[in-house]
Amino acid sequence: MATPKKLMKAIRVFEFGGPEVLKLQDDVPVPEPGDNEVLIKVFVCGINTVENCIQSGTHIWTPALPYTPGTDVSGVVEAVGKHVKNFKIGDKVFTTNTVTGGYAEYTVASQDTVFLLPEKLGFAQGACIGIPYFTAYRALIHKAQATPGETVLIHGASGGVGVAACQMARAYGLKVLGTASTDLGTRIARVNGAHKVFDHTETDYVDKIKEYVGEEGVNVIIEMLANVNLSKDLQLLSQGGRVIIVGSRGPIEINPRDTMKKEASIIGVSLYSSSKEESQQCLDAILAGIESGWLCLGIGPHYDLKHVAWAYKDMNGEAASGKKILIMPS
Repeated sequence: MATPKKLMKAIRVFEFGGPEVLKLQDDVPVPEPGDNEVLIKVFVCGINTVENCIQSGTHIWTPALPYTPGTDVSGVVEAVGKHVKNFKIGDKVFTTNTVTGGYAEYTVASQDTVFLLPEKLGFAQGACIGIPYFTAYRALIHKAQATPGETVLIHGASGGVGVAACQMARAYGLKVLGTASTDLGTRIARVNGAHKVFDHTETDYVDKIKEYVGEEGVNVIIEMLANVNLSKDLQLLSQGGRVIIVGSRGPIEINPRDTMKKEASIIGVSLYSSSKEESQQCLDAILAGIESGWLCLGIGPHYDLKHVAWAYKDMNGEAASGKKILIMPS
């Protein structure tokens, strides 16, 4: 007689739509790791804007239904595949992606996307590393190739990726500008390294940025909402300036001539296009930042697994204030 499969609680999405399509189930089979995979007991999972886009059906990538959202988890290794050599049962780890989804009590991840959690960090902090800090490093260093002394403008500087980018840019010797929409967001951006923060709800905020940076312009723009800002970004760039697109929720019309005189670049970012070597570079830089103290993980609002829909409603209706996280049932 076959042994019945162990069951777990997990969020399942059976149709694309708003927060209401996120369904908590308590009879989902615990997944089994493949040869090169790790099974993780999830303690905390990060919540990212991209997951909201995927669940709504507006993202360029749409998973097969039903599915469980969630990418960057922290937890403890429960089991490993037969070809996994770098992890053992009981290891505390964090991920930059999962195979079976992180909004669950257990998840499976490829060993290439699993990393040991530094001893000085808790699980809540661990769930804030993967997407924000790896994305920020890839955007600033791998794609923008930002150098000390350059000016960087970080849109959405109080969100998860924004906070990470502010910390990194400041530590790497850049002049850091940010945008936010509330007093709280402004304070978060400043505390995390922004020299100057502009209120992007003001109709003339672009003019204020132009006045602040003068004729030299902005060397690098980290763009979280390209479908709203890209045409304005091109007006702010320096000669040879670069707009690095981290996020977009739709199309936008631009004038390509705005790139020609300045020989400006528009560069997209996909964390999952990183090579193993690039992922290792991200990890090494992040761990060095944690060790030296310039990297302070920006934990935002906490939500129970059963209240994940609240997090998505807040994401759609409130200004960013750090990385939102899901706490798994104890």
